[in-house]
Amino acid sequence: MIKARHKKSLEKAIKEGKADPPIIPLLEFIAGTKNFFTSSSCSGRIMLLGVPENGTKQDSFFHAKWHRTVSFEEFWKEMQKPSTGTLWMKAEPFILHIGTHSIENANTILKAMRLSGIKRGGIMLAEKQKTMLELMGTQNLSLPVKKNNEILLEENYLKYVLGIANEKAKKNYEMLAKLEKNFRKMLK
Repeated sequence: MIKARHKKSLEKAIKEGKADPPIIPLLEFIAGTKNFFTSSSCSGRIMLLGVPENGTKQDSFFHAKWHRTVSFEEFWKEMQKPSTGTLWMKAEPFILHIGTHSIENANTILKAMRLSGIKRGGIMLAEKQKTMLELMGTQNLSLPVKKNNEILLEENYLKYVLGIANEKAKKNYEMLAKLEKNFRKMLK
């Protein structure tokens, strides 16, 4: 019943364009297995995140986001748009939430994770007939780049930092592809 509900939620998110395109094949594979399901997952992204003055994470908003590498021209265009508060440039890794009905199945996920070189992950919930895991990449970057309408960093430095963010995104997607390959071999 839980699996069916999560599969339906995934199908709805894909239909409405709310699922990240790079991770859809992996999520559909997991949803199509007999023993596993997914919930609230992200493929990883590069973004400009707005944080209002004296704001909290809940008050934050996406100024721009990309689930892929980004050209400096696109990034710079977004940086030129008006903003208030502090604008943060962030590169975030993938995050997967996977559920199953047994600890044995959860251990299969953890084994595939280790074989894929993923260092961050584990069991988040272990109840009778329901185990939830979280797996996360490690390719992070975060720095403030704009306050109100003032760009805080020189253009050349922003190019350099965006280059680092793009490299992190590439490594993130390579890791995700390796994980998907191992899942396709190991999950039923």
